[in-house]
Amino acid sequence: MLAEKWQKKMQEATDFLSLVDKDLALVIQKEKNCRLQIKEKQEPYFALLEAIAGQQLHAKAVTAILNRLKLFNNGHFPNPKQLLAYSDTELRACGFSFRKVASLKQLAVATIEGRVPSYYHAQTMSDQALIDLLTQLPGVGIWTVEMVLIFTLGRLDIMPVHDFGIREGWKICKQLSEQPKPKELKEKTASWSPYRSVGAWFLWRAVDQKKPKEKQNPLTL
Repeated sequence: MLAEKWQKKMQEATDFLSLVDKDLALVIQKEKNCRLQIKEKQEPYFALLEAIAGQQLHAKAVTAILNRLKLFNNGHFPNPKQLLAYSDTELRACGFSFRKVASLKQLAVATIEGRVPSYYHAQTMSDQALIDLLTQLPGVGIWTVEMVLIFTLGRLDIMPVHDFGIREGWKICKQLSEQPKPKELKEKTASWSPYRSVGAWFLWRAVDQKKPKEKQNPLTL
């Protein structure tokens, strides 16, 4: 998507969300604009590789692990065949857990076998169809696919209700004493459709607004 068109869409989404939720509007007011960025035309294989690496880890730790992986391949992420050529010991040395090593290798096999769609094929599929397909892969849950949907495919109506940061953001935004349950959050944010991905971005920002910049999530800076 062209940058100008994307920024126009972000402004439309921001204006809409400001109108439908007065509490979120206060978070938006502090940010002034949505800086959600997508990795346009990134193949789902590479997006899933990054997403698996990022599961349950701080962003800085993930960056370090992925940089070590790139060192094996002249500064680039390995394609499926290259990844399968690495031993478990080599991948473990990058910082991947045993479970993630297994997940990455099965991701590579599935991509070679055509069970992971290309970027262009993925763009023809619905959000739910992609979730149903990709969550069949070991180590790939709904959250992982949701990150791909938002940050790679640019889908604008995704609400990752199981994400800790999202639920914490809602707690802060609504000045609650505890986080909402995923089902409750899904119901409460239904009115944000068709721009729930942008709303999710602002919920992440609600958390980071209380942190020094060096501790904020790089995906939302």
